[in-house]
Amino acid sequence: MLLHDMADKFNAVSDQLPLPDQIRPDPALSEILDDEVRHLARLLVFLAAESAFRHRAATGYPTRPTATVRRTTLALASAAAPAGLALAALGAAVRHLGQLADLAHQAPGPARTRAIAIEQQRLVYRLGDSRIHLARAAKRLRTAADTRTPPAATVPSPSVAAAASRSR
Repeated sequence: MLLHDMADKFNAVSDQLPLPDQIRPDPALSEILDDEVRHLARLLVFLAAESAFRHRAATGYPTRPTATVRRTTLALASAAAPAGLALAALGAAVRHLGQLADLAHQAPGPARTRAIAIEQQRLVYRLGDSRIHLARAAKRLRTAADTRTPPAATVPSPSVAAAASRSR
């Protein structure tokens, strides 16, 4: 349940990011990025803290971790890498947005127009990268959550097999 919940949270951050045709260098985008960077940072902190807590618990009580607990801990830890990459991409998007804000105050001209187009495209790419990394983190969590260890094949004991053949 925890893994699906975390995957849903990553998807929620991704859903809040504007689509490429909705990206405009305006204050609304700054607010969206501010909110989603904070939200994603909290999720990344939770992943790190939960992984550390579980690691300490496994070290303190080495006989207690089950296969499910180990799989959950590993999934949380492995989701931290794409979450960190998504956060870095959002950070780069904030930088490009700042560049666009600066360019808006420069004297008009062909160089400024070209620079604005380039920064706008970079902003779109960084938001796209962030979506990709968030989807990757969510997929890892869901895959781990949906993976169940198959039950061991049960071989009937010889006395059960013998009793079944005698009853025929």
